[in-house]
Amino acid sequence: MYLYHYGFRELPFGLTPDTSFFCELPGHVEALNVLTVALSCGEGFVKITGEVGTGKTLLCRQLLNRFEETHACAYIPNPYLEPQALRFQLATELGLKVPRHVDQVRLTDFIARRLIKLGAAGRPAVLLVDEAQALPDETLEALRLFTNLETEKRKLLQVVLFGQPELDGRLAQPHLRQLRQRITFSYKLQPLNRRNTAAYVEHRMKSAQVNPEQPLSVRFTGGALRALHRCSRGVPRLINVLAHKALMLGYGEQTWVIRQRHIRKAAQDTDDVRWSWTAWLPGGLL
Repeated sequence: MYLYHYGFRELPFGLTPDTSFFCELPGHVEALNVLTVALSCGEGFVKITGEVGTGKTLLCRQLLNRFEETHACAYIPNPYLEPQALRFQLATELGLKVPRHVDQVRLTDFIARRLIKLGAAGRPAVLLVDEAQALPDETLEALRLFTNLETEKRKLLQVVLFGQPELDGRLAQPHLRQLRQRITFSYKLQPLNRRNTAAYVEHRMKSAQVNPEQPLSVRFTGGALRALHRCSRGVPRLINVLAHKALMLGYGEQTWVIRQRHIRKAAQDTDDVRWSWTAWLPGGLL
């Protein structure tokens, strides 16, 4: 594609949550610091929310990388599970081998014993749940009951919920107030502002270069970056989609300068972007 043309070893704007591209922007660093403090304190529930595409899954993977040496980490990417299925998946993530026909009381006991053993070995357990807004109410309650297991100093299982803003609405329901009161730390990821959008684009391209020490051979003009921020609303996933398409257009023209018109063409071909013909009139991109 355009890798050789721009001097990249891999695509700079892929959509998979690759932690090698993690950009230490203020919001994401602050969220990671909140998570680090919460897990170090041994709190029961932590909640991270953000709109679709704001980087929750990447943050989750970054957290896994940071704590996998000191904690027993369990990761559930698809939480639309009944309580029984959740228990089985948690047991598997914690390294337990249990027969599928085991009853739920014994399975819960196996998990509790495993958590106690991990805690005694100095490896507290952390469960990271992505897309947590999809958790059924009964499964949320099962998670809450697991966090009842504790020593005099800390919880034996800490749970980090990553979810879309709908998660807040779910937890506001009266019958989930016990769980809501146990969320001691929370953080809401925000879209990037214009300055951080520019920093994000540069970071992704430098990370993808064959030689990261060399100056970038491709650049986005100021107008292109303003257009990119406006059209994407500062949502990293949409920034990636638009920037990738703009680079393809630049490659087609054999240019190393990405301009506002490239972003315009990319936006016209992309769903869920903020685009209209008035945005491209003089003064439209403020």
